[in-house]
Amino acid sequence: MMDYLAQLAAVVHGTRVADLPASTIKASKLVLLDTIGAIVAGSRLPENTRLAKMAAKRAPHGGSTLLGHGLKSDSLLATLTNAAAGVALEMDEGNRLGGGHPAIHVIPGALAVAEEMGAGGARFLESVIAGYEVGSRIGGATLARPNVHSHGTWGTISTAAAVAHLHSMPADEIRHVINLSASMSPANTWTPALEGATIRNAYPGRSGLEGILAVDLHRAGFTALADAPSDVYGTILADAFNPADAVAGLGEGFRIEQNYFKFHACCRMNHPALDALMALRAEHRFTAEDVTAVHITTVPFGLRMAETEPRSMLSARFSIPFAVAAALVLGRTDTAAFEEQRLEDTRIRAMAKRVEIAKDDAMALKRADYPTAHVRVALRDGRVLMRSTGVVRGDAANAVAAEDVTGKFLSLASDPLGARRAREVIEAVEGVDGLKDVRDLSALLVPALI
Repeated sequence: MMDYLAQLAAVVHGTRVADLPASTIKASKLVLLDTIGAIVAGSRLPENTRLAKMAAKRAPHGGSTLLGHGLKSDSLLATLTNAAAGVALEMDEGNRLGGGHPAIHVIPGALAVAEEMGAGGARFLESVIAGYEVGSRIGGATLARPNVHSHGTWGTISTAAAVAHLHSMPADEIRHVINLSASMSPANTWTPALEGATIRNAYPGRSGLEGILAVDLHRAGFTALADAPSDVYGTILADAFNPADAVAGLGEGFRIEQNYFKFHACCRMNHPALDALMALRAEHRFTAEDVTAVHITTVPFGLRMAETEPRSMLSARFSIPFAVAAALVLGRTDTAAFEEQRLEDTRIRAMAKRVEIAKDDAMALKRADYPTAHVRVALRDGRVLMRSTGVVRGDAANAVAAEDVTGKFLSLASDPLGARRAREVIEAVEGVDGLKDVRDLSALLVPALI
């Protein structure tokens, strides 16, 4: 009987578009489109624009696209740059079952290397599905320590698995690459996110860069532990790591079909409260001026997200009071609700002070059998409105239509790429598995010339 790493490596090696269910192909294309949208939208932030220019200057002859820019770099720096942009607006997808945000930890690296290789679209899509599977499963087997951020933690493995598949490595070599990459896992904390330090946005890019490097180290002859995930996650980054969980149900479906798409531009742990609040607002037609107090009971980590006066837009995205206040005052929770000028909006600042946070130790975002948030809104007319959220909208267990994901993409990508170009990207992603060269897709991921 193969050990868990051999089983995972076999899945990476054996993933073929021709053998995959139509549902897996459809899901992977939506995840790809959603991730591209998050990257190109985030690419416009000043620090990401500067990073792209520096990456292009450092590797002027590189063949990997810096999404949202008319620039290229090498695969290492392109991965770093694109992944950093992809998490900057908190719109990248994730997976409730494990791995945090698997797509942003696999797509930037897989795309950058596929471009360098001139790989076909089908091979690229296979690598994304395989890397996503391994990263989500290793993440799901890990009980991370309370201050360990999911970004970057399993990303080296996700990218390394995807790149190994692109290079058609045999299963035993993929296993070795997984072990090498696990020993290169970054140690990242929640503190920068909560305090608004944008170094946090570099987490996925750093891990993706090291995932590519893990394949290079393998080829150079570096040796690895026999079970590096158990070493790194079992002794340093986590309170527990259970290898059996990493392969439970393996082969019964792909994790990329069980993801969630984000429709609020902030930390996932805000979403249960925001779902309930926006539903109450739509049903009862009250305004921010009608509200005297908001009480939110949510997952225990929510107590760390109780800052009422965030000092940057990143920390605002990790503040439940700010997100709730912005939703009430502005009536929206998209990227426009978290623009820089919102920090000084006196209406939002005043409303945030009326939001109280409590925890329920039984609440967990992984659960589908118990609420993830309970919201109580007190109004000036004496009414008290209440609503609970279970699985958040956009999760595979509370799915949205494909058109909703496409609409989200257009809202993110039409401005940086141009409306016509954004629609061309949708068509290209839909047909990605038929592309002879993935560069036919990446050529569209830069602003259209007018």
